[in-house]
Amino acid sequence: MKLLSGPDLSLGPERLAAHVQRLGPLPQGGHALVEVLVRSGLTGRGGAAFPVGLKWRVVAAASRGSAVVIVNGAEGEPHSKKDRLLMASRPHLVIDGALLAAASVHAREIVLCIGEGHHAARRSMSEAVAERADHERRMMRIVAAPARYVAGDSSATVHLVDAGVATPTTTPPPPRERGVGGAATLVQNVETLAHVALIARTGVATGTLLITVAGSVRAPGVYEVNAGTTLGEAVQLAGGTSSPARAVLLGGYFGQWIESGAAWSLPIDPHALRDRGLSLGCGVIGVLPTSHCPVCEVAGIMRFLASESSAQCGPCFFGLRALADACTRIAERGTDPGDLQRLQRWSAEVQGRGACKHPDGAVMFLRSAMKTFEDDFAQHPAHQRRSA
Repeated sequence: MKLLSGPDLSLGPERLAAHVQRLGPLPQGGHALVEVLVRSGLTGRGGAAFPVGLKWRVVAAASRGSAVVIVNGAEGEPHSKKDRLLMASRPHLVIDGALLAAASVHAREIVLCIGEGHHAARRSMSEAVAERADHERRMMRIVAAPARYVAGDSSATVHLVDAGVATPTTTPPPPRERGVGGAATLVQNVETLAHVALIARTGVATGTLLITVAGSVRAPGVYEVNAGTTLGEAVQLAGGTSSPARAVLLGGYFGQWIESGAAWSLPIDPHALRDRGLSLGCGVIGVLPTSHCPVCEVAGIMRFLASESSAQCGPCFFGLRALADACTRIAERGTDPGDLQRLQRWSAEVQGRGACKHPDGAVMFLRSAMKTFEDDFAQHPAHQRRSA
């Protein structure tokens, strides 16, 4: 059973009657479902890949009947399209997962956080909520998440619901212990909840993942693949490369660069990738062609990440800007040994010192780039400006 199976996606969102006819009525949530999720091995599909069943256990234990469920559909990663497609086409699958979560962790409220620019997803989810029974409808409300990279962080969604500002933090305790209004809060990505809705019906994990294939491919877009499918096979699903590939960015802007020769055989499986020191992250596979300058590409992404700082601490606001500026100088003026040393030193000084995880993610991306494109950074000529 797949997430996107059923009516043709071009027909628009699946309505409640068709959804129930295809999959049957909503199953029961509760402690038994939590244990099924533990046994299924399902991990979160929003980036952190935390075991879902274990997370639900913690929230249920801390709930005292007043927990909150946040459906995280912010999707601020520039290349990721999977969550908005799922909400736009299979809204009731996501809502089923949210209702099952609420029953399982004893929640009083479900908040649907949807990116403010994801108009089709927001419209589809709003119409789907209106189709549900009165008691379900009263539990749910929609909140628009700002079009910012950091807005999808779990703590940022809590602050958005509480105070209207999507500011991420690392201040303990985590949302699953104390979140919206001080209540235990379950923040779960929309794809994760869709998987829950299917597991509740069958008792087993779907074995599939949604990925966004972007960059230098003939048919970029969202694809549902079986766990274990290789990156090379996923790129072939997207029509193959449109020009020779230099490298792959796995996991989006907080991901890691991999030389194309080493990338194609890697399995798309969270557990297998973790064993290799890698992560699928938000499910983006970005292909960089040989015709594009990797140093310029990295500089552009670092400028974006610096601009997305929530400006609440020096390491993020000043540190990322300094790193982005150094990358840009190398991209535009050519290699400077001093800038290379600064990148190494400053990235070490930034890591682990931010008020949120944003600077850590940016540094991980930069270090991966400097390792994968070591020779390019060391011998970069001036005025090579072309980037993706």
